[in-house]
Amino acid sequence: MTLLLQSYSAFIFDFDYTLADSSKGIVYCFRKILNRHSYINISDDSIKRTIGMTLEDSFSQLTGLTDADILTTLKYEYVEEAYKVMNANTVFYDASLPFVTNLKQSGKLTGIVSTKQSHMIREFLVSKDAISYFNVIIGIEDVKYTKPNPEGLLLAIQHLNMPADKVLYLGDSIIDAKTAEAANVDFIAVTTGATLKDEFLRFPHKYIVSSLSELTI
Repeated sequence: MTLLLQSYSAFIFDFDYTLADSSKGIVYCFRKILNRHSYINISDDSIKRTIGMTLEDSFSQLTGLTDADILTTLKYEYVEEAYKVMNANTVFYDASLPFVTNLKQSGKLTGIVSTKQSHMIREFLVSKDAISYFNVIIGIEDVKYTKPNPEGLLLAIQHLNMPADKVLYLGDSIIDAKTAEAANVDFIAVTTGATLKDEFLRFPHKYIVSSLSELTI
């Protein structure tokens, strides 16, 4: 995998389940809001399968609700809880910082494009002394259209001033695969999330790996 990766100048990552495991905090926040509204028979796995969606889409999938106002209310209740607990319950995967460090030492540009709020990502990175590892961070509040619309990824590419064929996007979900395809950017799938290897096979990809440790520069 080394030779193909060397041809890319910029590496852009999804955040949740790709660089970091925030599932403990996410499940806690969803569970608190769902229980508050009497949705008590939803499994942790069902919650984890929504990671990467917008909060409104996640709540809609989990509850069957479609009313936009109600979904917005649930989102804001979730965000209020997340401010309290999310970063304390988020950890980098063991392979993440070593891989990003190798990229930076090799002169590569790096970024994050996520449906998480960018200020929460920045706060987490600052707490881990890792904010300088990334040249650009695009979150849900920075775009009009969320993934799989390619707006965020294209905005990051524009910020890095790179042609699309020199950019690689790495993510853990079908949403990420669709985002890369829509942006005409090469994609590597990482199965650290809730999406299985076989689910990625129908989408364009360079590799499907179980960990970033399988990739070298």
